[in-house]
Amino acid sequence: MKRMIRKARLRSWVTAGCSSILATSLLVSAAPVSFGQMSGSATPSVAQQRLLNWWRNAVVYEIYPRSFQDTNADGIGDLNGITERLDYLKKLGIDAIWISPMYPSPQVDFGYDISDYEAIDPQYGTMADFDRLIAEANKRHIRVMLDMVMNHSSDKHPWFLESRSSRNNPKRDWYVWKDGKGETATSPGQPPNNWQSAFGHSAWQWDPKTRQYYYHKFYIQQPDFNWDNPEVQQAFDKILNFWMNKGVAGFRFDAITTLFEDPSMTDEKVVLGKDGKPKINAFGDEVVDGKKTDNLPKNHVEIAHIRSVMDQSPDSSFPGKRVMIGETYVPTINDLLQMYGTRQKPEFELPMDTQIGFINKLNVAAFRSKINDAETRLDGNVPLIVFENHDNPRIDMRYGDGVHDTDITRVISTILFATRGASLFYYGSEIGMKTTPPKRKEDVRDPVGITGWPKEKGRDGERTPMQWDDSQYAGFSTVKPWLPVPPNKATINVKAEQAEPNSILAWYESLIQLKKTNPALRSGSNVMLDTTNTKVLSWLRKGPGNNAVVVATNFTAEPQTVNLSAASAGVSGTHLTTLLKTPGSADPASITAVSLPPFGVYIGQVQ
Repeated sequence: MKRMIRKARLRSWVTAGCSSILATSLLVSAAPVSFGQMSGSATPSVAQQRLLNWWRNAVVYEIYPRSFQDTNADGIGDLNGITERLDYLKKLGIDAIWISPMYPSPQVDFGYDISDYEAIDPQYGTMADFDRLIAEANKRHIRVMLDMVMNHSSDKHPWFLESRSSRNNPKRDWYVWKDGKGETATSPGQPPNNWQSAFGHSAWQWDPKTRQYYYHKFYIQQPDFNWDNPEVQQAFDKILNFWMNKGVAGFRFDAITTLFEDPSMTDEKVVLGKDGKPKINAFGDEVVDGKKTDNLPKNHVEIAHIRSVMDQSPDSSFPGKRVMIGETYVPTINDLLQMYGTRQKPEFELPMDTQIGFINKLNVAAFRSKINDAETRLDGNVPLIVFENHDNPRIDMRYGDGVHDTDITRVISTILFATRGASLFYYGSEIGMKTTPPKRKEDVRDPVGITGWPKEKGRDGERTPMQWDDSQYAGFSTVKPWLPVPPNKATINVKAEQAEPNSILAWYESLIQLKKTNPALRSGSNVMLDTTNTKVLSWLRKGPGNNAVVVATNFTAEPQTVNLSAASAGVSGTHLTTLLKTPGSADPASITAVSLPPFGVYIGQVQ
């Protein structure tokens, strides 16, 4: 009976959803997954293969649940609010939503300090609400992905409460404990080493009851798991299967590069400035290089294990391959390549390519180099391009100039959707929401800002409520929200932009539609054009059997004219059919003279 139901659901997705679940012709260098669990067939059909490959050209939308939609008038977003907005997401063209943690939590880090991995925090709803969300999303061919936080738990999690209860507790070794330096009967002495929390100050916290320090890469209230203990791995295997049995499409793995620490527990290297003195960060701490606490080789062993658990997940109602997204802030393209694993030991399908999205300045040469790296140095793997998330200021603060922010958003979103790979973006990006940090320390909610004020104002500014309309609370809630609604909600909101054909929202919808329906943009290779130009970033998308597409983005506040001929790339056409362009700009008379307004964009098909 389960298999019959599963086949029926598969047929529903295939017949009604193929237009939004498009395969590419580029294959990832990882071992293929058996399709037998889905269909009972050893060889997947074309339709089944599309479902298996749904993620290769996917558009993924991050939802910070506290800030998306409040339906019970408590000022905090909830699961029913996400369900209520699914039709909006379907129209936008979303393939999957990634929901930031909605598990039970003391909310020190607003959900990333988890006290129960197999339940729903009451402020977000119930498990029945979650089941309804999955069902309603499936009807609209939108997959639901969850955040999985495996580096640490809340200090209120029952596992940690046991661990800190005594040195002899069976769960003592589930977390990282260490004696201090110079401890006496009356003093804890000094922390075991100079390792630092990413959120400021020492990464070690003294526990007076058991007279040892525990390690926390992030907040004091987020003790790190000891991943050298196989019982921790077994516990998370069970958690992953619990949610996969609920029908989730996969997970985004938080802080995944920090699972393991150097067993020597020796000091990290202090980073020196040009003056030879230690660099000091916003928290007043000496900067250390992090090489003993981040991206250690053992991480790859564990990620490969997680992939095996995902690929062998039990039968459920989910139609298609479950996918792993990695939070992978790594320093080089070679480090990113390693995150995909090998054919024998595959790891992430989609590690985040922060190489591109976090350049944080409009530099043509830098973007050209990083995009080219994604095309030529990832062994054909699918890049996941991302520019914004809940931990970083929005596009306006990192790329805007305060005058041309709308046009600059068009430039950035064109890179996001018109280069090869999957695309991940953050709620509100599609309407041009801006970063709105607190103006006073007493208004800060994020402990990062409380600790680092005024140099570090925290992450509240990128987590403000979604702006649905111009009402008092922007259509997010009927009561005062947990964070203030920015005053620009009067003009930056969904309702207003839905009525404006030249809005950023209309631009996003058009770009996403092109990404899914134009063969070259859907699955073509990516070749850089006009590679000596320092003001305009241009590229070509081409694939066998279809017309190539050229893309040009002006990185300056002055008009530019660019030659987009691509004979050197094997494309001989001389005329262009416009697919999308900056509103008000002219169609080009020739492929050799494409005019771009300030921060203008042009996308055209070569004829």
